[in-house]
Amino acid sequence: MTQWLEKINSANSLESLETLRVETLGKKGVLTLEFAKMKDIPGPDKKAFAENLNRQKAEITEALEAKKIILEKVALEAKLKEEKIDVTKFNNELSTGSVHPVSFTMDRIVQYFQNLNFAVEEGPLVEDDFHNFEALNLPKYHPARDMQDTFYNKDYTLLRTHTSPVQIRTMLSQKTPIRMIAPGTVFRRDFDLTHTPMFHQIEALVVDEADKISFANLKHVLVEFLHHMFGEVDVRFRPSFFPFTEPSAEVDISCVFCKGKGCRVCSQTGWLEVLGCGVVDQNVFDSVGYKNKSGYAFGLGVERFAMLIHNIGDLRSLFESDLRLLGQFK
Repeated sequence: MTQWLEKINSANSLESLETLRVETLGKKGVLTLEFAKMKDIPGPDKKAFAENLNRQKAEITEALEAKKIILEKVALEAKLKEEKIDVTKFNNELSTGSVHPVSFTMDRIVQYFQNLNFAVEEGPLVEDDFHNFEALNLPKYHPARDMQDTFYNKDYTLLRTHTSPVQIRTMLSQKTPIRMIAPGTVFRRDFDLTHTPMFHQIEALVVDEADKISFANLKHVLVEFLHHMFGEVDVRFRPSFFPFTEPSAEVDISCVFCKGKGCRVCSQTGWLEVLGCGVVDQNVFDSVGYKNKSGYAFGLGVERFAMLIHNIGDLRSLFESDLRLLGQFK
């Protein structure tokens, strides 16, 4: 009995104290084994034997609890000392945050067109079929309506697939002349190196009387804009097709990585596609009740511009919150 009390008092850690508890009071502890002998003790001696064991058990239990309180206090003090922080100490490693590359690129584009007197218009993220498709000359069963591209809701609404519905809402609520851009978030069912289910677009629309807008106006605005964003690059317009513009064109710039010589990024062509554009189709004007009007529109992916400007190879890395990447844009 005395030796166990001495061992408990000399324990220097909670782990060693627990070991002593198991050795004395555990299922195979010395006191437990002594209690097991009671069945063999004669009747007259059993009471005195039990009282002695209970007294020893009480003393050991009391010693264990008292020592545990002491060791827990020591352990807590050691932990607090180890984790102590001097809040008055100056940290030379403090660093400032920065604007996310997508936000930085969008702000830069929006500011450019605001300086050209373009109004900034916004619209809802959840759209109806008319504004997102039909009014934009996308009749039912058009391939762009494919369920693989669009997030549909049970109430026949959808998450907008582009910011073009803002153009429709603007024409329905305003009179010409119109000179606007529509920056915002859009959604499509796609996810790979160059696509994400949620991304950002900026689309523009200019509408005026029939004889005041031409493709030449559109070309001049875009060439100046691309030079502002990418420097002295070559710009080319390739004939293309969009349901809401006719004629339509894809716009390329000479590769910003190889300077047009051909590399992996541009697939050895020397050119990078950056946006689509065209003269507004008459069917779009008919859907909003415009007569004798002309206009042009163009749209671009903000993430695409951010990747080219900052030399980012994987679009998904813009949304994974990796500080090793984001820390490069201070």
